[in-house]
Amino acid sequence: MSTNGLESWAVDLAEVGAVYPFQGWEVAMTILGVIFWIGWHRIQYVRENEHLEKAKHIGDREKVAASLERY
Repeated sequence: MSTNGLESWAVDLAEVGAVYPFQGWEVAMTILGVIFWIGWHRIQYVRENEHLEKAKHIGDREKVAASLERY
């Protein structure tokens, strides 16, 4: 089964043409991948900070202080 019409790889690949899809888009795809990666980390950073701020205000400060004074 061949997706590019070749029956054998024993040919000059310079004459074959496109061997894989989206040839010539490597730089653009790399740039998009890096932007997506940085954006994902930024979103995670913001969401985790929101979660930690909410968690910080959940506990009762007096109970925490009383528990710590026992030790």
